[in-house]
Parts: sequence; C-alpha cells; structure tokens
Amino acid sequence: MGIEVGGIFGLIVLILDILAIIKVMNSGTSTGGKLLWTLIIVFLPVLGLIIWFFAGPKS
Repeated sequence: MGIEVGGIFGLIVLILDILAIIKVMNSGTSTGGKLLWTLIIVFLPVLGLIIWFFAGPKS
C-alpha cells in the first residue's frame, strides 16, 4: 500500500512542479529570476513548490 500512495504523491508533485515551471517561464520576471526559480523548483521539488506558491513571481 505504501508504494502506491508514494507513487501517486510523487506523480502529483511532478505535475505541480511542471505547472509551476511553466508559470515561471511565462511570468514577466527577468531571465535570471526565471532561472533561479526553476532551479529552486527542480532541486527542492516539494519545498520549492511551496516557496514558489507563496513568494514566486506573479504573472
């Protein structure tokens, strides 16, 4: 049971990370800002997603 729940949670985090990266790329922030936010989201998937949600660039 634990493997299935972990797999579903991982898939949800992956989808949300991809959506966050797409929103970062479509934002009006500088190229350096986009790169920084993308790296944060990629290297810290769950924590980076939470930080981006509250403090990330707005459209």
